[in-house]
Amino acid sequence: MRCIVLPRSSRPRGAVLAVLSVLAAVVALAVGTPAATAAGSLPCDVYAAAGTPCVAAHSLVRALYSSYNGSLYQVQRASDSATANIGLLAAGGYANAAAQDSFCSGTTCIITKIYDQSARHNDLTVEGAGGAGAADVGAPADALPVTVGGHQVYGLEISAGMGYRDNSTSGVATNGAAEGMYMVTSGTHVNGSCCFDYGNAETNNKDTGNGHMDAINFGTECWFSPCYGQGPWVQADLENGLFQSDSGYSKNTSNTGTGSMPFVTALLKNNGQNHFALKYGNAQSGGLTTTYSGGEPTTSGYSPMHQEGAIVLGTGGDNSNGSIGSFFEGVMTSDIPTDAADDSVQANIVSVGYGGATGSTGSLTAGSEISLRATTSCCTTDYIRHQNNAAVISAITSSSSTLDKGDATWIVRRGLADSSCYSFESRNYPGDFLRHFNYQLYRQPMVGTTQFRQDATFCAGTGKSGTGTSFASYNYPTRYLRHYNYNIYIASDGGSNTFDSATSWTDDVSWAVTAPWAP
Repeated sequence: MRCIVLPRSSRPRGAVLAVLSVLAAVVALAVGTPAATAAGSLPCDVYAAAGTPCVAAHSLVRALYSSYNGSLYQVQRASDSATANIGLLAAGGYANAAAQDSFCSGTTCIITKIYDQSARHNDLTVEGAGGAGAADVGAPADALPVTVGGHQVYGLEISAGMGYRDNSTSGVATNGAAEGMYMVTSGTHVNGSCCFDYGNAETNNKDTGNGHMDAINFGTECWFSPCYGQGPWVQADLENGLFQSDSGYSKNTSNTGTGSMPFVTALLKNNGQNHFALKYGNAQSGGLTTTYSGGEPTTSGYSPMHQEGAIVLGTGGDNSNGSIGSFFEGVMTSDIPTDAADDSVQANIVSVGYGGATGSTGSLTAGSEISLRATTSCCTTDYIRHQNNAAVISAITSSSSTLDKGDATWIVRRGLADSSCYSFESRNYPGDFLRHFNYQLYRQPMVGTTQFRQDATFCAGTGKSGTGTSFASYNYPTRYLRHYNYNIYIASDGGSNTFDSATSWTDDVSWAVTAPWAP
């Protein structure tokens, strides 16, 4: 049995309960039971019990130690540049999102710091300029509302030009030392630009050569051909390449990517000398799949590795910042976790219920899940749903597919431009909202601009036909959500556009707010 001694400086805050959890897990490991043994053990408790403690633990949504009761992240509001730390509802629990909502009420906020929950204090702040990109900006704090553990919290939604970093860390692997890491991200908010990373990077924001990075990459960029399927793929950014194997390109024809899973566990571990492994899993159900486990890249510079020990989130090591991505939680460990520990961490992630039901349905109240049914006589079984990013109406019935039912379900959010109005977040695509562009409605990721906020905000009133509800565009208040030829527009009652036709306008802009098709 491996003995584990935690020096005082490396124990998590509030360590007494965590140490008891570790001891219980060690005993369980000795008798051959699974690694996540102690009731209430969270990811960093599990890794500590396996002898590979977290040296960084970042999350906007929850504690990653059962005893942690500090701040998760910091927000700064636009109105007066004041800042506030967002903590937990209880030790070992979930983010106090209501504190953010209160602090940011009437204005907007960005995320300026993500706290490290480990005793290493490797906090991430907005990234400065690098060899490939200008200084980044903070992500909008309200861009990614999500339900986790039955609580409404916020994730981190990265758009191009956003990123976070810590170039002066403690305990993070350097110069060929072994390490592991995972993050919970999303398969629905990705692109093929460089580089949505979380992990070990250079300390000067520049590309300093092969093997100077060791970070998880997630996206649809295929650096080395062939890649199979459409992605997105979990890859290793080891600098100067996104690797799916020792040859760079994928040697695993079954690894076609994660597809459009709303929540993905992405995992990388690397002994720093001659072996690395990649895994992924559905963060809502099931276990982990290993897509590669083998030698380091055969090109010079990767065996041994030359990590520098900075931590990056949302960009490449040289601040290549054209990527988009979602981040909910992630950790980095000292040494390589066992597969059993990884499996236990995945089980814990699944257990918290990422993207679970909000607990409220069928009403125009923030946090409620709804579907919106047409009331025009032609179309009373048709609902607003997204299809290929565009908003349309189509028939949804009890026999419709799970995908179709999810695409026709929306989560009501406080209006992004006006809290007295409403915005509608996609059930299947966390962080994507219904917004108009050139008068037509689309599902698009929230980027935080004033224009997007206004385009994605709708104000409710009594249905123009005398039944149901009509939704006026916030920035075009004489235009209302309307179905016309199966597409959705903001339309006026008469006008130069065909979709402004006065024929059946009052019926077409009146909607029944119903119980959601998806739970």
